[in-house]
Amino acid sequence: MESSAGSSRRVAPRGGAAHEPLRDVDAALLGFGRALRAAGVDASAERLHAFLRAVDALGPARRTDVYWAGRLTLCGDRDDLERYERVFTACFGSVEPATGPVPAAPAMNLRGVARDATVPRTQTRREAEAPPMAALAASAEVLRHRDFGRLNADEREQLHRLLAAFALHGETRRSARRRPARRGEVDPRRTVRELLRRGGEPARLLRHTRAVRPRRVVLLVDVSGSMAPYADALLRFAHAAVRGPRTEVFTIGTRLTRVTRELSHRDPDLAMAAVSAAVPDWRGGTRLGVLLRAFLDRWGQRGMARGAVVVLLSDGWERGDPELLAAQMRRLRRLAHRVIWANPRKARPGYAPLAAGMAAALPSVDAFVEGHSLAALESLAAVVRGAGGA
Repeated sequence: MESSAGSSRRVAPRGGAAHEPLRDVDAALLGFGRALRAAGVDASAERLHAFLRAVDALGPARRTDVYWAGRLTLCGDRDDLERYERVFTACFGSVEPATGPVPAAPAMNLRGVARDATVPRTQTRREAEAPPMAALAASAEVLRHRDFGRLNADEREQLHRLLAAFALHGETRRSARRRPARRGEVDPRRTVRELLRRGGEPARLLRHTRAVRPRRVVLLVDVSGSMAPYADALLRFAHAAVRGPRTEVFTIGTRLTRVTRELSHRDPDLAMAAVSAAVPDWRGGTRLGVLLRAFLDRWGQRGMARGAVVVLLSDGWERGDPELLAAQMRRLRRLAHRVIWANPRKARPGYAPLAAGMAAALPSVDAFVEGHSLAALESLAAVVRGAGGA
């Protein structure tokens, strides 16, 4: 009994130590898959499983191997390739893919392998000098969970590249319009036109179904002084969201400013410069109740908030009357399909929504989520499209 117990104690640590780095790399690569999903790539669980198996077979040491393993397993159509390039470059750095035809593999000759070579023949000098792939993957995974307010300059630059690859789509709904389909109700007009085109000869019944379209998404981004550490990242998140269909963005502080047009610039830096010039109340106070009433009076009541997914990105500090904010939140809740509040302070240990503005708004909020990190914004995107929990 003692010998068997002693052998189990000797074997278990060796096995655990051998697999610990692999578990770290797998967690980092799964984080890369979540970033791809946030960018709009359909990286399903089956595709992620195939990706991990491919990386396990090739080894995670070389950036090129991981690049092609992910590109061949995680991308489902041509639209995914551009998103994949952006996310991979942001996470692990750029890779120069092969442009010409792939040459045939030469016959294996073990005697011809130089044992004293320090760099493999197929490895480029840049890859030889680059950090190990496992270290890059781990650093990207750590960055996903870092608070925006605690990032250094290099981490912010990498964060900006990741946010530029984001995608935000509202929860889908069935439209009143119909589209041709193989299954569904019979389309009498198209069927009759087909009969007339055939000269009255019998033809198959043509069918149609209700079209599906995403709901409008409205983002209200707090740019007051208390939100200064997070405003830049949240506005870059909004810039990526504007690329999607039916998205509107407003900034709130002491004034309400519509910045959808400024954020429509393709280049993120140009978009942020345009927003800076258009918003007059950077790092000022907060009048959430007054500005929410202004939004509903001018845009929301007229249709922008009707049936939409409205997201407020704010810490909930209110200098005005909390009762006014509570009344306007109830009004917004009656108009919108869903009301989501993302609070960067929510992730702090011991946080409780005790601030007067946050406490007044919560009864009218469908989902109260975090908004302090890249991983939190990925979860927010899932909640917006109806895939995450409230």
